[in-house]
Order: sequence, then C-alpha cells, then structure tokens
Amino acid sequence: MTLDALYRDLHEHPELSFEEVRTAAIAAAELRAAGFDVIEAIGRTGVVGVLRNGDGPTVLLRADMDALPVEEDTGLEYASSASGVMHACGHDVHVACLIGAAQQLAATRTDWHGTVVAVFQPAEEVGGGAQAMLDDGLYEKVPVPVVVLGQHVGPAPAGLLGAHPGAAFASADSIDIIVRGRGGHGSRPETTIDPVVIAAAIVGRLQTIVSREIAPQDTAVVTVGRLRAGTKNNIIPERAELGLTVRAYSEEVRLGMLAAIERIARAECVASGAPEPIIEFAESFPVTVNEHVATERTMAAFRAAFGEASVVDPGPVSGSEDVGLLATAAGVPLVYWILGGAHPESYLAAASAGTLDRDVPSNHSPHFAPEIQPTLDRGVDALVTAAREWLGS
Repeated sequence: MTLDALYRDLHEHPELSFEEVRTAAIAAAELRAAGFDVIEAIGRTGVVGVLRNGDGPTVLLRADMDALPVEEDTGLEYASSASGVMHACGHDVHVACLIGAAQQLAATRTDWHGTVVAVFQPAEEVGGGAQAMLDDGLYEKVPVPVVVLGQHVGPAPAGLLGAHPGAAFASADSIDIIVRGRGGHGSRPETTIDPVVIAAAIVGRLQTIVSREIAPQDTAVVTVGRLRAGTKNNIIPERAELGLTVRAYSEEVRLGMLAAIERIARAECVASGAPEPIIEFAESFPVTVNEHVATERTMAAFRAAFGEASVVDPGPVSGSEDVGLLATAAGVPLVYWILGGAHPESYLAAASAGTLDRDVPSNHSPHFAPEIQPTLDRGVDALVTAAREWLGS
C-alpha cells in the first residue's frame, strides 16, 4: 500500500481518544514490517517502535492518533465512514508521516547510527494520552531520548514548515462550574435563589479577568463555551452549569486565571446567598515549550534541506498539545513544528482576498481536508531530516 493510500484509509476510519485500536494495529504492523521492535498497548492503545542501529544518540519521533467527535462535511471520496467521528485535526496525517519516516530511516541504516523511537500516542485531544504512556512506564520500556521531535499539520501552505522557540503552543484548561440555587415557580422569585442570574453574573464578571487582571503584554483567553440551565420558562431551576476553557503562554498567567475564576464563582454565589459552587477541573494541557537551541538547530537543518523560503517562525500558536510531557519526563529538549497542509494556490488566493478564515478551513472544522501531496512527502522528509540531524552520521 502506498503512503497516499494508507493516509486515505486512516482518514476513512477515524477513532476517538483511547479507542484507536485499528489505527494502532496498522502502526504496529507497519513498524514490524520495517524492522522495528514493537511494543503495543502502552497507555491503553499506544504503540512504540524501537530501531537500534549501533551506538549513538536516541531520538524520539511522535505522532498522535485520535480523531474528534465531528461530523465530516468535506465531500471527499475517502471521507469518514464513522458517523459523527472525523480526523478533523489531521492526526491521520501525523500517523501516515511517521510510518513513512520509520520506513525511510529503516531503509537507510547505512547512513546513520543510534536508536530511533517511534511513538504513536493515543488521546491527545483529551490531554491524557502522553501522560497515560508515561504512567504505563514508557521510559522503562524504551531508551530515553536526547530530544523529542514532532509535527502538527495546519492550515498553512503545503510544504511550509515552521517552529517558534520558547512558548510555542498555549496551555489549556477545561473547567466545569455548577451553580446551586433554590428552585421554584417563576411567578414567585422571592422564594428562590436563582442560579440562572448567578451564572449570568459569573459570565459577565469572567470577562474582566483578561481585561483587568492580565498585563497588556501577556496573552490569555477565558471562554465560556457552555451554559445550561432550566427545563421550562416558568420554572426557576435548582442549578446552572457553565463550561470554560482557559489558555495562556506562561504558568504564572495560567495559575492567576484559574485562581481568579474560582474567586469570582465563589464570590457571586456568596453575594446571592447561594451554596458554594462545585468547581471541577477536567482536561489540562501544559504550555508547549520548544527549547531555543534545539529548535534553531533543527530549523537550520530544514533550511538546508528545503530552502530558506520553506521555513518560517509562525509565532505562538493558540492551540494546545501534550507532546511536551514526553520531553519534560525525559528531561530533554522538545522541537515541535507546524507542517503546512493547505492547497498552496488556494491559500495564497484567500490570503490576497483577506478571506483566509472563510476559505481555508482550520483544524477541528468539519471541512478540514489537508492536501495529500505535497503534505505527506514533506512531513516524511521533515521527520527524517530532523531525526538525522540528531542521530549519528
């Protein structure tokens, strides 16, 4: 099967977080065929391949495997066959590229020495996959690397590569707040404690965190993405539920925002005579930090291989990732870059017209459909180039 055909197959058969059984089996089979020693079921559905090729450094290459609960609307002939599930974030690209890179590195063993560790990670979308693999003893089962390398496809022109040194991807925290009141008839509000009014006050007050508590030179986002309360117009409910996402580029700002959210939620409940709110922290992604020296070394290798015009600094990305945990746990540098996946001519036309947001679907969109080529070839070559830069020659 060609790499293009493998990608189409992966795209057509997406699997949700910690359910990547079919994808994991494909990765394991392809690694074995290339000569890797394979370990399966690390962190539930994770797969790791190890290729030892004499003395030398160990390099870890990582791809995530999970899809999203999104109904695909691309119209592709190889569109998702799973109702309500889609590779809307491009992890199928990541898997295909890492398989291709593993095959290429295995086929060129006379040109390098050291050890390649290929990690196919589950459940990035829920922020638990990397930690699950670590908790399952990843670095007790495979050699500890000198660097962690990886890439994420995005709506930039296909063939473009970009990495930002320092804080490259934002932290992300999901927070659920349950406001408890006292329900009753809508005609007798004086007998109730209205959680809808309290929730509305919390939503309004939360907007002051970024505007009044975060320094102008810092970047932060607080979004209330979910607000649910009540069953009927004339009933004041017993409770209201809020769902938040919080993003930042430094741990100091992140912790400050989390503390402010708790303070505001509790204070609004106290002000209304309501019980303490229930505040629960769900998914959490740390800030993804690219080590400066390692990033420049890897980008220099890209510039030499693909030309100056093919390598950019995209600046900090507001999306989030858990790949950094693999580097932090090993105490080694991370280099994580963006891989362009949009049709180059269409991208340039939309950029000229000022319609990028409308005409070039981004990750998590039901219309997200990376160009198969040259995206896959560049993604494979980028992983191989980066690995060879850190392996012995």
